[in-house]
Amino acid sequence: MSRLTIGDLAKRTGTKVETIRYYERIGLLPVPARTEGNYRAYDNDQLGRLSFIRRARDLGFSIEQVRDLLDLADQRDRSCEAVDVIAGQHLAEIERKIADLVALRDELADVIGRCKHGTVADCRIIEALAPHGSD
Repeated sequence: MSRLTIGDLAKRTGTKVETIRYYERIGLLPVPARTEGNYRAYDNDQLGRLSFIRRARDLGFSIEQVRDLLDLADQRDRSCEAVDVIAGQHLAEIERKIADLVALRDELADVIGRCKHGTVADCRIIEALAPHGSD
């Protein structure tokens, strides 16, 4: 079995060494065996697990969602309904964020479109960004 150092693991997964240590501290990644020189020694299972974590995080899953997905992945004979629920909730959150971004884009485009290219004193963008006084 091939043993990897933390640096090797970091390079192979595109994960910072500090992040790997963090995942170990919070229990997402099991604490690895140690060499005689007291260096961390990772195996292929840990490489696979970290790759899973990294991919899930890249897709925007929260730490708790990743933890839940890992727990489910460890129960291979279980129904995937719980996985579908987690993924569905995450998709709904992504769709909400997209809707927010579309609204933001439309509002900013409107403000820019009202620009008369005059002086800053008459700038509609500055006016839209300025706080409105309380009456």
